[in-house]
Amino acid sequence: MPTLDDVLDQIGEFGRFQKQTFFVLCLLSAAFTPVYVGVVFFGFIPEHRCSIPGVAELSQRCGWSREEQLKHTVPKWGGRGDDFSSRCRRYEVDWNTTGVSCTDPLGSLVGNQSTVPLGPCRDGWVYDFPGTSLVTEFNLVCEDSWKLDLFQSCVNAGFFIGSIHIGYIADRFGRKFCLLVSILANFVCGILLVFVPTYVWIVILRFLQGLVSKGCWTAGYILVTEVVGPRYRRTVGILYQMAFSVGLLVFDAVAYAIPHWRWLQLTVTLPSCFLLLYYWCLPESPRWLISQGKNDKAMKIVSDIAKKNQKKMTSHVEGIKLEEEDDGGKQSPSFIDLVRTPQMRRNTFILMYNWFTSAVLYQGLIMQIGVGAGNVYLDFLYSALVEFPAAFIIIVTIDRIGRRYPWAASNLVAGAACLATALIPEDIHWLKVIAACIGRMGITMAFEMVCFVNTELYPTYIRNLGVMVCSSLCDVGGIIVPFIVYRLVEVWPGLPLIVFTVLGLIAGGLVLLLPETKGRVLPETIEDVENLHRQSAPKAKKIYHHVQTSEV
Repeated sequence: MPTLDDVLDQIGEFGRFQKQTFFVLCLLSAAFTPVYVGVVFFGFIPEHRCSIPGVAELSQRCGWSREEQLKHTVPKWGGRGDDFSSRCRRYEVDWNTTGVSCTDPLGSLVGNQSTVPLGPCRDGWVYDFPGTSLVTEFNLVCEDSWKLDLFQSCVNAGFFIGSIHIGYIADRFGRKFCLLVSILANFVCGILLVFVPTYVWIVILRFLQGLVSKGCWTAGYILVTEVVGPRYRRTVGILYQMAFSVGLLVFDAVAYAIPHWRWLQLTVTLPSCFLLLYYWCLPESPRWLISQGKNDKAMKIVSDIAKKNQKKMTSHVEGIKLEEEDDGGKQSPSFIDLVRTPQMRRNTFILMYNWFTSAVLYQGLIMQIGVGAGNVYLDFLYSALVEFPAAFIIIVTIDRIGRRYPWAASNLVAGAACLATALIPEDIHWLKVIAACIGRMGITMAFEMVCFVNTELYPTYIRNLGVMVCSSLCDVGGIIVPFIVYRLVEVWPGLPLIVFTVLGLIAGGLVLLLPETKGRVLPETIEDVENLHRQSAPKAKKIYHHVQTSEV
């Protein structure tokens, strides 16, 4: 009885049917963008200062320009208000007092300017931003700035918990059912976010969005790789991730056109209701159907694939078996197996660290855009564009050079670029943006490579468990990174980038300790994993060398 891969080789590994499935699932990948990086625009932090009663009237009476008003009435104003006092403190004086001097207002009120007491912003803030964001609506600045960190951490906490449960649903009830349920839940949460009036409910709904959205994206990734042949599986997986990059460009354009966060949320959520048409457009995974013993339904989908691809199946193909059925005995996966032997321990801990680092640097560099001094829309655009050459470099190099060296280099480049970005003066903003884009390209490569290299370093029976455990550190990194960026930037704007530098350089060095998997057969047992690092060349080359030696 042939395997599904044998049948796909006959009816088309990436024909018209698979291309159509791939295209409609890429829409799902692109739609995930606002959930994953939406904090840049939903939680944009504009320049701000205390709202002070009486200042506007005094400025109008004195005929001050905007800069003169800020210089006279805002503590330590330096042009961009980059000091905590200028953003979160105000002079404790009564600006409505009659007889205030227009040339030296503080001197006329208190005499000695150096002794003017400072107090908190009791009357709110003034924001230099024509639109609205979570920050401006709920005043998430100064003493309440941590609430923005919590907003983003909650969605990553949802990713962490939801990935496990959504993965179970996908394995238990099918990829298609999982997709439809999670798309509907994500749509409902996204719409409710537009209308809820309080910060607490926004955080709760954001958590629920995270609970279903990443698992939905992952289910789409699994489905698109399960309907194509093995020769196209890795390329399709990389291109599916590239669709996310296309989503970044679209999201940036929409955010530029709609600078009000609730309208923006509504605009990016409404199109996702069309994804419910997947009920009619998408097939169930034939691999999952076979694993559940539903061969008749799997054969019907295989027949549809052959018909759509204009191929004919041989008449003797009456059923399909899973590749795993060839194994003589089945092993039960265990968490202990991930650290049972020296090489398994090394692989597990290095992969966990690299998942963590990739998430911290990738999300951190995106969040850094929102707190930088440049144009947030242009900087976001530039950093999104570099993801396309990153995917191209991966496709070109992984089967020529291998996995280990490009992966290590991408981490090292990302770390070095973060250091350069931190040290370049703000006056040379264009050079700062270039360095940040190089860092973004490096960490994008590292992120995409850890996704598929992870599967190549574990034996078959524990592969899914290994990927699930290691990739969970990605979400842990996502929970932590808002606090790294938004808290440390108040100490020094470049401090988060220094942290990213250290993490990236260590990750690059650790990758070099992993075995090269280019040209290797996927390991079936723990013993195969232990032998990976001892092999200096692919098996085929060793056999060829042995034959040559024997002939001599």
